[in-house]
Amino acid sequence: MRERPYDIVLFGATGFTGVLVARWLAGAAGRESFRWALAGRSADKLADTLSAVRATHPQANPGIVVADIEDPASLEAMASATRVLITTVGPYLRYGDGPLRACVEAGTHYVDLTGEPEFVDRSRATWHDTARARGLRIIHCCGFDSIPHDLGVLYTLEALRARLGEAAWQGADITVRGFVEADATFSGGTWNSAIEQFSRAREYWQLHRHQPTGSAGAGRVRALPMRIYYDRLLKRWACPLPTIDPQVVRQSARLRDDYGHTFTYGHYLLADHLAPVLAGIAGVGAVFTLAQFRPTADLLRKVRPGGEGPSEQKRAESWFRVLFVAQSGQHEVTCEVSGGDPGYDETAKMLAESALCLALDKDLPPHTGVVTPAAGMGHALIRRLEAAGLRFAVVR
Repeated sequence: MRERPYDIVLFGATGFTGVLVARWLAGAAGRESFRWALAGRSADKLADTLSAVRATHPQANPGIVVADIEDPASLEAMASATRVLITTVGPYLRYGDGPLRACVEAGTHYVDLTGEPEFVDRSRATWHDTARARGLRIIHCCGFDSIPHDLGVLYTLEALRARLGEAAWQGADITVRGFVEADATFSGGTWNSAIEQFSRAREYWQLHRHQPTGSAGAGRVRALPMRIYYDRLLKRWACPLPTIDPQVVRQSARLRDDYGHTFTYGHYLLADHLAPVLAGIAGVGAVFTLAQFRPTADLLRKVRPGGEGPSEQKRAESWFRVLFVAQSGQHEVTCEVSGGDPGYDETAKMLAESALCLALDKDLPPHTGVVTPAAGMGHALIRRLEAAGLRFAVVR
């Protein structure tokens, strides 16, 4: 890239999550050397964000970039001014195409927080070849969806590989189960993205069912059956989670060449009792049904508007843990990724560190194009997140 005024621009800096990302970047600017800017459509609101950031980081001095999601020229100017763009402006199915297009055309790396499978699939189909030819990394799902899961599997496989030994690794058949526990409140943006995706479920299914697997590694990457079961090792109920996370993990296995001979993954929510799980399934089913009709979908969006979030005290009390159990033959290893508030504080940290990884780190995996966190950043991002306070550990 030719010299640009910024290394990182944060688009959507005036939203609730955007302010948290800005605060993390401001703290990082005191430890590392990089140039950054806040971006959004209102100069006045950007000034408010800067004031909020300086309340905790008085020395913060980011640039200000005015850009509007409805103004392609402003998006192009913003993307051309930076080496890496962060965007928190969602739902991405509705607002994600403009910044993404601007980045690919400007030759700018890109990270976001989407958990919307249709947007990620559309991005890969539209931009992967062009981005790869230009050496760009377009990396979606850089928050709680899906970094703990994607990088947690990568970390767990390294531990299993050490136990198996190099001679056995390339021919190994590997099964990994990820088990999620959390006590947290998720954002209005996440809620609105879910409603947007639910409302387009029929269109997505029609599109997805006709798409080829499109990957040389597709035949060796598999999914565990989606069923509720009682896990005797963990002594808990395991309920399949229909999030984007298992799709991201399996895509990493297709892109990388170090996930063994065959790789199978399942993704579950852990629960002490079955009744709350069944009630949760019924609740999701009801929301899904209501989202199919525009009037009720619009009402659902108003339940939790975007840009709002819980208090600092509530976030401080929140936590998450993801256990990974990997097996190959008689060999087994259990690892854990854990941290604080997943929906806001840790998500902001993950997103900011992803951008810093792309902007500053040199030891990245070779994969470019529309790729996953594990394929595009891998162990370099794990090291950053460990330094930032997330815990990656071998349990047994």
